[in-house]
Amino acid sequence: MSLDRKLHVAVLMGGWANERPVSLSSGKGVADALESKGHRVTRIDMGRDVALRLAEAKPDVVFNALHGVPGEDGSVQGMLDLMGLSYTHSGLATSVIAIDKQLTKQALVPHGIPMPGGRIVTREELYRRDPLPRPYVLKPVNEGSSVGVAIVTADSNVGNPISPEAKGPWQEFPELLAEPFIKGRELTAAVLDGPDGPRALGVTELVVANGFYDYENKYTAGRTEHIFPAKLPPQITALCEEYAIKAHQVLGCHGTSRTDFRWDEELHEEGLFVLETNTQPGMTPLSLVPEQAAGCGIAYADLVEMLVAEALRVHALKQKGGTHGAADQA
Repeated sequence: MSLDRKLHVAVLMGGWANERPVSLSSGKGVADALESKGHRVTRIDMGRDVALRLAEAKPDVVFNALHGVPGEDGSVQGMLDLMGLSYTHSGLATSVIAIDKQLTKQALVPHGIPMPGGRIVTREELYRRDPLPRPYVLKPVNEGSSVGVAIVTADSNVGNPISPEAKGPWQEFPELLAEPFIKGRELTAAVLDGPDGPRALGVTELVVANGFYDYENKYTAGRTEHIFPAKLPPQITALCEEYAIKAHQVLGCHGTSRTDFRWDEELHEEGLFVLETNTQPGMTPLSLVPEQAAGCGIAYADLVEMLVAEALRVHALKQKGGTHGAADQA
């Protein structure tokens, strides 16, 4: 899938989410790549006047390089739909579901995609008692990039129960998702839409030098080793790719997505669990989708153009009465 003409592309980046620095890096890379291909680019660091700035720019297409709320949760997607603009990545309903880890489970598990159990807890509940036997994982319900994720172990310096005075990322969020901790290896698989439908780009194993694959380890050079392709039994690689494609389709993703896994190799296939599907994967120098695409022979600038071409294809389909994603039919 390629572009047969030069376009005016507005690149949305920045915003006010926790992931603002990542989005600025993604947006710069995307804008530079588009300009290298001869396209006209308007760079927009998103503020509250974003609709006005887009109306003034009148782009042919919007490249959504935002991460987190409101660029990844359906808010920006709804605005762009109302403005009649074509845009990259997933549509409104898909974004609403995929940003919410509990809604994602409700969508994917009935389709045979294994995900950890767990439940939503308030901060106050957490201070009264552990919601699950230790070790367990605490994560915000609707943040990306592992923002606010914590692993609570028997010897954690947080008290038992957790003390309100304990320093931890959960203190920023009124509600959290508590899940059983799954030991094992951190894996991820990207999916890219193309003329023949979605295809998996492969599986990467993430080996962290210290701690786990949190925000700092994701975006600090040298802290995490990316092994691509991951050295896995063929059946595990195939299962990761199968689940990633199925999650992409069930959620109604468009353009690209990235599905993250934990694999307890002692349990073989039964030890593979999907953690989440990211509808707005990073496009930074340390990001996994561009890295996997490069491993498949797709240069960064070509990947960006492919996402723009897919956005135009989906928009044309919507104009004929289609939708931006399967989930948008709900």
